[in-house]
Amino acid sequence: MVIPSSRITPIETSRTVGIVLLEVHRVQSLRRDWHTHNCYIARDPISETELGIWRNPTTHGGSMERVVVLGAGAMGCLFAARLARAGRTVTMVDIDADRLGQIAERGVELNDERGKDVVAVGTALAADAPHADLLLLFTKAMHSRAAIQSVAHLADGHCSALTLQNGLGNAEAISEVFRPDRTLVGVTDWPADLSPPNAVAAHGTGHVWLGSLVPNGEESALEAVACLNAAAMEAQHDPFVLAAIWEKAAFNAALNALATILGSPVGGLDCPEGRKIATAVIEETIAVARAQGIRMDRDRLLAKTDFALTNHRAHKPSMLQDRKAGRATEIEAINGEIVAAARRAGLAAPVTETLAELVRMGEPGRI
Repeated sequence: MVIPSSRITPIETSRTVGIVLLEVHRVQSLRRDWHTHNCYIARDPISETELGIWRNPTTHGGSMERVVVLGAGAMGCLFAARLARAGRTVTMVDIDADRLGQIAERGVELNDERGKDVVAVGTALAADAPHADLLLLFTKAMHSRAAIQSVAHLADGHCSALTLQNGLGNAEAISEVFRPDRTLVGVTDWPADLSPPNAVAAHGTGHVWLGSLVPNGEESALEAVACLNAAAMEAQHDPFVLAAIWEKAAFNAALNALATILGSPVGGLDCPEGRKIATAVIEETIAVARAQGIRMDRDRLLAKTDFALTNHRAHKPSMLQDRKAGRATEIEAINGEIVAAARRAGLAAPVTETLAELVRMGEPGRI
């Protein structure tokens, strides 16, 4: 269940997921400790209440054995290969028939913390995608609506669909086809680099945080967590995943757009001007999210931005890679969605909007 952090209602208990929400009225911050699987929620300066998550998601009795991965990019290949290696029946779906043919013939060449493996997976075009227990959506955000509609026959009331994509609005696109209680949303920080057509490398490990779009989708969320953890994806059920999604959108809106405009890796933004612009985008996004009842952790987000500017100097954001390859970027799903949400709330986001306009000016077909 996705719970906006300022809208926690008094005493809500779910024995199914092992969560007890104690009375909280004004949530000021959310601090996570993923090692102990606990969340702590600060109510006001002199009072705290604890949300204990004692369930071990890896032991939940999930039954998601058949998985369709929609999108054969870096993340799609990584998740598909790891799930197939763990014994799940995996089918990759893409519009690129040539790439699918290469994957069908040669498998996915996976290089991760376990070493190198060649993993066999099934492949299909969208119309031929087999019925499944779980659909993972890994297309670019601007293709989400068309992609999910292309596999509408999977929305049979049994299959759940999970987005771990960048940007905002992906869950809404899924829920136009899948029932809300079968719509799952989350974020991941797994690193993945694709060497087309069929090789993917994960330089390090990551995590997945996910929840359901509506309260009665919690069982599906837990089954998805168990499925992913069978492949050692370090998945967690997170009732506050909306905050994490908005924090990732703010981070990407600040750094990805600016790096794309400058044509520079992240290190090129590490100057007083770059930091000033990035901070302004983050502050604007925090205000927009707050207007929707979503509280973001400002200090953690600024610290994450500082860490990236200092330590990931050679990193080229995916938006910059798309620009250099002549592809359309995800600017509408990131900066564009933040600006649209600001307008709906009667707010201004001038720095975020300016970056969006500058990126749009360089989109294919505009010059």
